[in-house]
Amino acid sequence: MPLPAFPRRVKIGDAAAFAGTTPRAIRHYHAIGLLAEPERGSDDRRRYGYDDMIRLLWIRKMADAGVSLDDIRAGFEGATGATGIEQSLARLEESLASKAAAIEAQGAAVHRLREVGSPLGLLSPLVSDRLRALPPGSLRPADLDTLLVTERVFGSLGAAVQANRFIVLATHPELRTEEDRLAEAEAALDDTMFPDDPRIEDLAAQRCAHETALAATIDRSGLDEALDVLLDQEDEHADAEEGEARMSPMEAIGKMPYDFSPARVRYEERVIELLHSADQDGDTPRTR
Repeated sequence: MPLPAFPRRVKIGDAAAFAGTTPRAIRHYHAIGLLAEPERGSDDRRRYGYDDMIRLLWIRKMADAGVSLDDIRAGFEGATGATGIEQSLARLEESLASKAAAIEAQGAAVHRLREVGSPLGLLSPLVSDRLRALPPGSLRPADLDTLLVTERVFGSLGAAVQANRFIVLATHPELRTEEDRLAEAEAALDDTMFPDDPRIEDLAAQRCAHETALAATIDRSGLDEALDVLLDQEDEHADAEEGEARMSPMEAIGKMPYDFSPARVRYEERVIELLHSADQDGDTPRTR
C-alpha cells in the first residue's frame, strides 16, 4: 500500500491547522521571538518544517495549560528558563487550586440557596439555622435585609446575636405591634423636624423601653443559652469566614448609606445614650 504524499514543508495555514492554532497566533510567535521565522519559498510565503511543527505543538500545549508566552520563551532559552517554567507551573497549580476551592464554595452556596430558600439562604448557616424553625412568613423581608447588613458588618456571630430579636418579634405579636408603631414614628423624623424637637426625646425613651422589653423576653425564652453555645464555637466560625474580605465594623458602617435626617441622627444618638445608661444600671437591652 503506497504511503500518502508527505510535504517536505507546509504553508502557515496548514501549520496552524495541524497545531490547532491560527496563522495570526503564529505571526505573533514570530514577532515576540517565540518561534523563529522560517525561510520563505519562491512565492515569498513562509514554509514550515518538522522542527517548526514540533515547537508549535509545544507552544500550544503549554499555552493551553496556562503558561505565559514569556515563560514559554524563557523555557526554550535554556536551564534558567526551565526553572522559570517550573515556577510558572507552580503558580498555575496554586491558582487552579484556589479556583477549584472557589467553585466548590459557589456550588455549596447554590445548593444552600436551593435547600434553604432565598433570601434566608443568603445568610450564613450559623444565622439561618436559628431562624428556620419559625413559621413561614413570620420573618419579614426587612428583617432579613437587616440581618444581611449586620452579618457583613459584625460577622455571622453578630448576626446570630441579632437573630434573637427577630425570633422574639416573630413569636410575640404584641412586641411586633410596638416595633411597627415605633418604626412608623421613626420614619416621620424627616427633614421637616428640628434635631431639638422635644418629641425626639420622648420617642427615644419609648424605643429604649421597647428594647428593654425585648431583652427581657429573650432572657425568659432561653435564646441566650442557645447563643452561648454558638459563642463557644467562635473560633470555628471565624475560620469559616476567613475567605471573605473583611473590614473593621467602623469602616463597614461608614460605607453603608442611611438616608437619615439630622433629627433622625439625633434620635439614634439619644437611643444609644439611653441604652448605655440602662447598661450601666445593669439592665442591658442587647437586641438592637
